[in-house]
Amino acid sequence: MNRKIFLSKLAGGVAIAVAGIGGAAASDYPSKAITLVVPNPPGGVVDAAARLVSDSLTKTLGQAVVVENRGGASGNIAYQTVSRAPKDGYTLLASYSAYHVGNPSLFKKPGWSQSDLVPVAMLVKAANVIVVHPSLPAKNLAEFISYAKKNPGTINYASQGAGSLSHVGTALFAQMTKTELVHVPYKGSGPAMQDVLGGQVQLFMSTPPSVGPHAQTGKLRALAVTSKTRHPMLPDVPTTAEAGLPDFQPEAWVALFAPAGTPNDVVQKMAAAVTTALESPAVKQRAELQGIEPVVMSPRELGALVKADTAHWSRIIQDNKISVD
Repeated sequence: MNRKIFLSKLAGGVAIAVAGIGGAAASDYPSKAITLVVPNPPGGVVDAAARLVSDSLTKTLGQAVVVENRGGASGNIAYQTVSRAPKDGYTLLASYSAYHVGNPSLFKKPGWSQSDLVPVAMLVKAANVIVVHPSLPAKNLAEFISYAKKNPGTINYASQGAGSLSHVGTALFAQMTKTELVHVPYKGSGPAMQDVLGGQVQLFMSTPPSVGPHAQTGKLRALAVTSKTRHPMLPDVPTTAEAGLPDFQPEAWVALFAPAGTPNDVVQKMAAAVTTALESPAVKQRAELQGIEPVVMSPRELGALVKADTAHWSRIIQDNKISVD
């Protein structure tokens, strides 16, 4: 009996010691550099959002916050990397909404699941801009739809990759407008933009950081923005509702996620730091210049958004029989 009592107390002491170590590590967080993994190449809204907050987080947390681009496989490489990372808050994912809520339906085996990640904080939301190469005769959205109906299968549209919002969203656009468009996937906004500007593909739907500057200079023609109100970067461009397509308003978001099992106090500390960053006048000013909207959202609120968006987009993916496998 004495031996059993001794072993029982020893096991209890070890458990308390381990718990104490974990608590201390969490209270000292962060004690080294933090990596924000971006599932896209440089350029585009996800990269812009991560870099928007990285400097402010560095100042607030007292440790370097480094952005690491890991594009490829429609984001799945980055999601796998973070889901398998140590559960200590030092490797976080700057998640792109289309990948996060769409990939589980698009891929039979994406190599990760939503349950592998826990929500930390929203970063930004962004409307999309529908742009075409100026070589197309369409001057507005109605003219483009009419032209596309008269020329089925001749208009190519670019996407940042299979499963991206520019892919699924444009497929939805084609369904709603009863047009036949040809999908040309790329590995990120940068490569896609090169061919759109060159006229190899004629249509692209992407966020203001990607297409806004080119629309401002006339290198691309903006037909509509998918927001409820006009975008400050493109005040002369109508909304889809104004252009005659009120039910088409896809929106992208970028948010931080941590590996499931990350201590809650670490998640809450990072969430608070993100809130501080997003409420900073400097960050708000930079976001406005880039055409994106900082949005403060708690981990619980972000989790609810993921659930609602997953149901919405999985239904669209299934209805349109979209698959990348």
